[in-house]
Amino acid sequence: MASLSSYLLLSAMLFCLGLAAVLVRRNAILILVGIELMLNAANLNFIAFWRFSPNPEVLSGLMFALFSIAVAAAEAAVGLSLIIAVYRHYRTTDTERINELRS
Repeated sequence: MASLSSYLLLSAMLFCLGLAAVLVRRNAILILVGIELMLNAANLNFIAFWRFSPNPEVLSGLMFALFSIAVAAAEAAVGLSLIIAVYRHYRTTDTERINELRS
């Protein structure tokens, strides 16, 4: 059975991978994927701390994770619709180019 530290290490690696995707990528869709990775790392932390807490019968960590998943789904829907609107206007999803086209 894995320990809490192994889950936290995995979560930290996922978060760093998502942060690197957000900071390095210029494509808006890949930036959204990086944000989703960071949210999944936070969910993994919620579940790990809930599972290894002294009282796992209380479903607090699970409720936080479910709420976070719902917020992430709404964020993805709104973000993708904004990206589609920007693409229809500028014909690109490159964030550097969109910033240059601002008038």
